[in-house]
Amino acid sequence: MNWLLPLAFISALIGPRPWQPLTSTNFATVDIRPTWDSPWLQQRLASDPAAEKILNDYVAGLSGLGFSASQQSVAVDVGRYPVARHQESRRLPAASLTKVATTLAALETYGVDHQFETFVGWRGTIANGTLQGDLIVKGAYDPLFVWEEGITLGNTLQQLGIQRVTGRLLVIDRFVMNFNTDPLASGELLKQAMNSATWGGAVEKQYATLPSGTPKPTLQIQGPVQVVSAAPTIDQASGWLIRHKSLPLAVILKAMNIYSNNVMAEMISNLAGGPANVMKIAEQIGVKPGEISLINGSGLGEDNQLSARAVIILMQGIQDRLQTKNLNFADLFPVSGTDTGTLIDRTIPVNASVKTGSLAVVSALAGAFPTEQKGIVWFAIINYGDGLITLRSRQDRLLAALEQQWGKASQLPTQIKATLQFNKDPYRLGDTKRNEIIQSPGAQSQ
Repeated sequence: MNWLLPLAFISALIGPRPWQPLTSTNFATVDIRPTWDSPWLQQRLASDPAAEKILNDYVAGLSGLGFSASQQSVAVDVGRYPVARHQESRRLPAASLTKVATTLAALETYGVDHQFETFVGWRGTIANGTLQGDLIVKGAYDPLFVWEEGITLGNTLQQLGIQRVTGRLLVIDRFVMNFNTDPLASGELLKQAMNSATWGGAVEKQYATLPSGTPKPTLQIQGPVQVVSAAPTIDQASGWLIRHKSLPLAVILKAMNIYSNNVMAEMISNLAGGPANVMKIAEQIGVKPGEISLINGSGLGEDNQLSARAVIILMQGIQDRLQTKNLNFADLFPVSGTDTGTLIDRTIPVNASVKTGSLAVVSALAGAFPTEQKGIVWFAIINYGDGLITLRSRQDRLLAALEQQWGKASQLPTQIKATLQFNKDPYRLGDTKRNEIIQSPGAQSQ
């Protein structure tokens, strides 16, 4: 019992103490769950031999078909931790995965709630339903001003009592309609949209998507469309009638990504400061400079390059920013089983939110999907080689194998459940509530 001697010595030093009961611990108030940055948990998550084998088999399968293994970049992460990777830092042409970087830059520059404002005014006099003078549209580089917006803008002008314009339609600043960045052509499209007598099949098709009972505008503009410099027109305007607000930026980004619209992406990239600033923002959140190189915001051209690891960093950066606004990645990207667009003919796991990318010799896919065992899985696949149909099929099979390994999620986690849908209430194209009346022409002296 030699071990009792040190204990007796310590007791003698301390001296006798009155007995006190142990203070009870309320374990309900103590968080004993492991944190996600716990080293042992990170090691446990990162160690997944089955996932590594699935990915190795995927790469071997591509090699067997003649694709170079060195020209494929793949990353699969569970939460924030890698579980399977191949050439993950290799920068390759990424096609429309470039739009992931553009999306992040737009969020950093404007925020999810930003709306682009287009103003409509006049120059001259208004009497008895006729504007004796010019109608003015002042653009705001709105990336999603389309037929539906023009139709309801014409209806709002007629509700204000303007049925005919004797002069011109003057276009100032950057007015873009139907993804046509030529302001003159966009002005012609607006003039057509506001007068159903000039409609063709394309306008009729989009009119049919508006709520039943929406009037067909008949606003006649007798003069031509003319693009003019901003300053003198503003100075000479008699007043402004309508402030048209775009859909919120989050919805615009959702539309851009569903349909992988290149014109929208270029416009949004320009609004965010151009490709150089998009790269700067990407590097600020952790993308290594050697893993990103962009020449535009859409992904057109093989000089737009990303690594799979960079894409995952970008996607998770978007997720972080959206969750502070009660949104998530799925709110800005197409969701399998819900949205169509570029997901037509793909067999991607249901509820996966993804971005596709394609060029002549590039097939890319990135996003997140829920699993039963691992929770949310983030992935990025960038394939280089001739044979898009084969590459897409192999991508879908890779995701199916991972989902089978980890189990199909019995419930959709709220962290990846979309609450925002493009062109659904309350975010419909052509919603007249976004046409704010600034001034009624009836108040003007004649």
